Amino acid sequence: MESQKEARAAAESRTPGSVGVVRLFGVPVRFHFTFVLLLVFLAFVGIGGRQSGLMQALYIVALFASVLLHELGHAVVSKRYGIRTIEIVMFPIGGVARLERNPRPREEFWIAVAGPMVNLAAAGAILIALAAQNRLVPLDKLDSPTDANLWMRIAAGNLMLALFNLLPAFPMDGGRILRSLLALRRPEDEATRIAAAAGRFLAVALGLYGLITQHFFLIFIAFFVYLGASQEGAMAMGRTLMHGMPVRAAMVTDFRTLSHGSTIREAADLLLATSQQDFPVTHGEEVLGLLSRSLLLKAMATQGPDAYVAGAMDRSFVRVAPGADLTEALPLLAQSGSCALVMDGERLVGLLTAENLTEFLALRKLGHKQN
Repeated sequence: MESQKEARAAAESRTPGSVGVVRLFGVPVRFHFTFVLLLVFLAFVGIGGRQSGLMQALYIVALFASVLLHELGHAVVSKRYGIRTIEIVMFPIGGVARLERNPRPREEFWIAVAGPMVNLAAAGAILIALAAQNRLVPLDKLDSPTDANLWMRIAAGNLMLALFNLLPAFPMDGGRILRSLLALRRPEDEATRIAAAAGRFLAVALGLYGLITQHFFLIFIAFFVYLGASQEGAMAMGRTLMHGMPVRAAMVTDFRTLSHGSTIREAADLLLATSQQDFPVTHGEEVLGLLSRSLLLKAMATQGPDAYVAGAMDRSFVRVAPGADLTEALPLLAQSGSCALVMDGERLVGLLTAENLTEFLALRKLGHKQN
């Protein structure tokens, strides 16, 4: 039951736009659709050059493996600190390892450093092996891909990946290193805003340079860097607005429930008649489960409208206490997918939904501006 719950939560909280899944060391690795486009672009660029098709394919696979090893470095170190990696998503600017909780500053420093160190170690091993065989190629010969300079280009790719990620700006590892060092003396949210601002500045500078030099791939990278930095800044603002606020301040108190004897048809009618997306299923005062919109639609398609909600509901629903801090409840809400039940002991007192939390933060932000 627990493994099914984790699998369902992972599927519902997966990064939007990601496709496919490969499991390595128990960690799901997904690919953002833009990363797939990048692989196609690299393959297209290599067609017709001085490099054979087999070596071009090997080069692309090696770059992919380098990025993946980079992220696995983060995952291995985070596991040593007891932090589970929810998923690794491959983007054009690199991979992103999603962790189940935010690491503490000292933990984040070593987790962030681990990725670039893996690439530096890979580059060093390749260069030492080439030097031992007297096969080192001058850097100015790497502009034209050939079969002879394949391993030098793989080593150079690892060096570039490490150095790029060490830039002190979000969302690169250097930004996380910067935040971890700043957080030793400043509040974490302030440290995050500083690192996120550095990321946005870097993205703008990179984009302008790409426009001036007509390197449009740099503009493509700058877009993702700016997007990642902006998201980190927004998350930092959200944590600031949630800090010290209890769950009861943001929970939905006007909600509808379903009886365990209700049918899928009745649940569908309630879904259409209200703005509610998730329905607690009860038997008297006892909460038996939670029927989400996705589970309702799945049951409608597979079991039919006359099936009972008791057979479709999630019995392993996520629950939070009304007095819990919102910052502590947020990871639980992410685990649940979209809704957590607010329980005072065994009594249902509210719903904590992603939509209502977003509205709560928007109102808090407006209140801060007016003050």
